Amino acid sequence: MNFTSPRRRFARAAVAGLALSGLLSACGGSDSGDDAKSSGPVTLPFWGWANGQEAVVKAFNASHKDVQLKYTKVTDQLTMQKQLTNAVKAGNAPCLLQNTGEYVTSWVSQGALADITKYVESSKDKFNPGSWAVGQVQGKVYGIPTSSAPAFTIYRTDVFEKYGLKAPATWDDFIAAGKELKKHDIKITNYAGEDPSTLEVLAMQAGAHWYAIDGGSWKVDFQDAGTLKAAKVIQEIIDNDLNSKLSFADYAAVQRNYDNAGTVTRQISTWQMSGMVQNFTKSFGKWALSPWPTFTGEAPRTPAGTNQSGGLTLVTEQCENKEQAAQAALWMSTDAGAVKTMASPETGSGVMPAVADSSSYVPEAIPEKLLGKNYGPAQKVVTDSMGTITDDWTFGPNWTAMFTEMQDEWAAVVGKKQKVTDLLAHMQEWTVNDLKQRGISVKG
Repeated sequence: MNFTSPRRRFARAAVAGLALSGLLSACGGSDSGDDAKSSGPVTLPFWGWANGQEAVVKAFNASHKDVQLKYTKVTDQLTMQKQLTNAVKAGNAPCLLQNTGEYVTSWVSQGALADITKYVESSKDKFNPGSWAVGQVQGKVYGIPTSSAPAFTIYRTDVFEKYGLKAPATWDDFIAAGKELKKHDIKITNYAGEDPSTLEVLAMQAGAHWYAIDGGSWKVDFQDAGTLKAAKVIQEIIDNDLNSKLSFADYAAVQRNYDNAGTVTRQISTWQMSGMVQNFTKSFGKWALSPWPTFTGEAPRTPAGTNQSGGLTLVTEQCENKEQAAQAALWMSTDAGAVKTMASPETGSGVMPAVADSSSYVPEAIPEKLLGKNYGPAQKVVTDSMGTITDDWTFGPNWTAMFTEMQDEWAAVVGKKQKVTDLLAHMQEWTVNDLKQRGISVKG
C-alpha cells in the first residue's frame, strides 16, 4: 500500500520540539500590518520546493502590480521544517511557505501560522472538501490546498484473469483473492516494514480518529472501533502471509517485484504511478484501476491518504501582509494557468489539483503506457474517487514524533513479532505520555 513518500517516511520530530501549554498555545508573532500603506508593491517572501513553483511565481508577478512574490527554493520537506523552526525563533519567517498537511497542527500550536479564515472562507467551494479540510484546525483556515490525491487500487489484469479473479470490491474480497494468489506464490500486496501508512489510511477509511479536540484538551484514541476494524483486515493479511515485505529503501527492487508479478496490487494515488512507468520493462498495458476496496456493507469511502500529505500554501503569523499573502495563495491554487503548470508532470509536480472539479486533469495524471486498453475506464475510477475522499481526519500536535514511534512498532507487526492490537495499545500509551511531557492538555 505504502502511501508515504520518502520525505515523510523518514522525517523526524523537527517541528514539534517546543514545549507547549494548553490545547493550541499562542506563541508570539508580529502584528499583521494588513492595513499598512506602502509607497510601492508589497513583497511577500515565499519558500517552497515543488517543481513548477518558480514558473507560477513568475506568472503571478507578471499579472500583479501591487503584490510581488519573492521565491526561495528549499531543498525538500525536511529541510523546510528545520529552516522554518529557525526562522520563527529568529522572527524572520517568510510570509508564504509550502508544506504538507500533517505539520499544520504542530505549527498552529506553536503560533507560527496565521488564521486566514476571513480572507479565504468565501473561496471554500472552489476546492474539494478533502483538500480544504487539511488546512484547518478547529474550524479555522491556515492554509490553501495546492494539490489533492485520489486513491484507488491498481492491479495486474493478466494475473487476475489467469486465476479467475475479479478486482476486489471489498476488503473481504481482497483477502479472498490474496489467499487464492498465495497458492501460486503470488502476493496480493506489499507491507514495507518502515511504513505504517497502511494502518493509517485503513483506519482513516474505517472512520477512526486517533486525535480529536474535546473541549480544551486533545483526545487520543488508537483503539476506537474504526481502528480495530482496520487492524482486523491487516492482521488477517499478515497472518495468512498474503503480503510481500519489501522495503522501499530499495525502491527499484520493489518496482521490479511488481513488474515481474511477484506482487499484483497496490492501493495508491496518481503520483505513485510515475515510479511504475519509470521502472517497469515488462508489464506495460497489463494494469488496470479499480475503486479502493470498501468494508463489507459500507458505502465507498476513500481515505485522504495523500490528501493529508498533499500540498498547502501556508501563511505565517509573522507576515505583515496576511491578506495579500492569503490572496496570493488562492491565486496560485485557482488560476487556470498556474494549476495547469503544477499539475503537469513536465512543467510541475504531476499531482492532482485541489480544485473542486479536477476531472479535466485526470487524463494527463494517469499514464496510458501503463494501463493500455484500461486507460479510458481508469479515468472514471480516478474521478469518482475524488467524490468520496474523507475530510474528518485530525493531525495531532505531536504527529511527526508519533509517526516515527509507530514506524518501529509497525516493523515488529510486519515481522510477526507482535499483533496490530499490541502496536495500538503501545501507541495509545506513548502518545498520551508524549503530549503530557510537552505540556499539552490531553485525555485518553
